[in-house]
This record gives sequence, structure tokens and C-alpha cells, in this order.
Amino acid sequence: MKPRHDIYSSITSQLVAAIEAGAGEWRMPWHHKGTPVMRPTSAAGRAYSGINRLVLWASADAHGFASGTWATYQQWKSVGAQVRKGESGTHVILWKRQERDEPTASENEGDDRAARFFARAFVVFNEAQVDGADDQVEEAEAPMPVRIANAKAVLERAGVPVTFGLHDAHYRPQEDRIYMPSRSAFETDEGMISTQGHELVHATGHSTRLARDTLRDYHKERAIRAREELIAEIGASFLMADLGLACAPRPDHAAYVASWLKALEKVASVKVV
Repeated sequence: MKPRHDIYSSITSQLVAAIEAGAGEWRMPWHHKGTPVMRPTSAAGRAYSGINRLVLWASADAHGFASGTWATYQQWKSVGAQVRKGESGTHVILWKRQERDEPTASENEGDDRAARFFARAFVVFNEAQVDGADDQVEEAEAPMPVRIANAKAVLERAGVPVTFGLHDAHYRPQEDRIYMPSRSAFETDEGMISTQGHELVHATGHSTRLARDTLRDYHKERAIRAREELIAEIGASFLMADLGLACAPRPDHAAYVASWLKALEKVASVKVV
């Protein structure tokens, strides 16, 4: 086992490298869109937390891993998978609680006998670094509540095809198709429906529908992009209200707030004649 200072140094270095890599676009390891890779778990299904989650986010981003499943060499072996030769692992920390001995009668009553904690490092490998991981039995997904299933059916009746998988949520006008993360990537089912509704509103701007210029010119400049996102946000809130569901906020659109305000102020300044 490495000395403690080496554990901290290794993990700190990984985070520093990730932060420096994203500094130009203010994209940190903790800025994400909720895809499964951002909910790291072990091969046994236990969730990683705290600093380990940050480290695994950074490692997944640096290596382009699409899976959120990590395990030690022996853990992968126990489920019939094999880490490929030459693969480099990622260090994580497991904190262990060590109870101190009970005080004796000769010791001072005020002596501090609280439990101590110590860190132990482990090396884990992503599912993308092993062979045979696909043979694992995946946990069955919980049944979808009727109101969510009904809302999803309403959105799908709009006729815009939706592909669920290891994607960030987005709409591709050239394909006239919505791409969505899997259901497990969302905190709530309402969040999934809200996000799908947001992307569906983008689809209304397709050249075969409303031919909205803000969708057509989406990538030309930030102000145009912000107006299109504002349309999608408001449209999604209308959809969710009609479906009787909560509208989940989109943290990834926080950078547009200033532009949204400018767009709204511009509308408010127009005089009616």
C-alpha cells in the first residue's frame, strides 16, 4: 500500500489536471448533464461518493469512458470479467473506522477516546477497460408510474423519434431526432419528461415545421443560441403544466441567464402601436 501522502498527491493531481484542462471553457469535472457516467458505482452496484466521485468523473472525462461502473481487478474477476493487459487504473480512497481501546481505571476521565479514521487506497478500472463485463446481469429497471408513462406517450405522439442511451440530451435538426440519456441518468422521472419536452420544443423549429431562425442559426452566435434555449425552456414549462408534472430546471443552461434577461428586456421595450 502506498504511503498516505502519495494517496492524496495522486488524487489531487488527477483533479488539478482535469480542472486545468477545462479552465478555458470553465468546464470542471463536476459540471455535467447527468449521464450514467456521472453516477459511478462498483460492479456490485454500490455508489461511490465524496472525493471518489470527483476523481472518477475526472478520469472518465480524461479517457473518454462512457460507463459509470468501476471495480478493482479482483472485483471484476469475481464477476467473470478480465481487466485488459496494459490498462492503467484510477486511485480511489476507502475510509476505515478504527475504534480505540476502552479507557482503563488509571487513565484520566477526560481522555479523548473517540474513534479514528484512516485512508486506504485502491486502484479501480472502468468497465470500458475490461473484457467480459457485458455478461453481468443488470438490475431490472423499476416500473414507470402510469402518469409518467402517459406523459411520455403524449410527447412521443408528436412524431419526433427519440433515441435513449449514453447521450447528453440534445436535438439534431439534420436528423430530426431527439437524443436522450437513459432513464437511470435522471434524479426523477419528471426530470426525464421535462428534458424530453425541452428537446421536443427545439424540434418545433425544424424547417418542415415552424422553420425558426433561432434553431437554423443556433451555432452562429451565443445570443441566437440563448434565444432558442429560452424558447425551449418556456415551451417545456407549458408542456409540463399541461401534463400536470413539475418542470425540472436545467442547470447546464445557467450560462444563458444574462442573455435571456437581455432578450426579455428587448421584448419588453417594444412599443405597441
